[in-house]
Amino acid sequence: MKSSEGQGEDRGGAVGTLSIGALAARFGLATHVLRHWESMGLLAPGRDTGGRRRYGADDLTRVATILILKEAGLGLTTIRSLSATVDRDARHEILRPAAEELRSRIAAAQASLELIEDGLDCTYEDVTQCPNYRRLIAERTSTRVRPESG
Repeated sequence: MKSSEGQGEDRGGAVGTLSIGALAARFGLATHVLRHWESMGLLAPGRDTGGRRRYGADDLTRVATILILKEAGLGLTTIRSLSATVDRDARHEILRPAAEELRSRIAAAQASLELIEDGLDCTYEDVTQCPNYRRLIAERTSTRVRPESG
């Protein structure tokens, strides 16, 4: 590892900080991802005397937080808005749509899992003949708007 990528004081860097390469490697990210997050206002690393980014403990926490929120399905713009507020009502306004979106995705995933499990449990040679498959198809086709007869 290059001395400029590890922890400690290196090439004018602050003690206990990480270079962009070291921080990116720690989280399995590409360095351009951290630069993008910085351009969006999600990160604000310090700089050493040479102008190189230096990341401290607060930056590690922020990167971990961004990754957790992304895994929860939040976009970077939403994460930026969320990190910019300390107001409970504003936080709720930001998170409500995200929660509803996640509920919808969970419901869709559960329906998909049900279809797959029904296919695994089906004893028919042709899965389209299974009662659960036929029920799901009937539910799907009955909720569609039917074309007008002319």
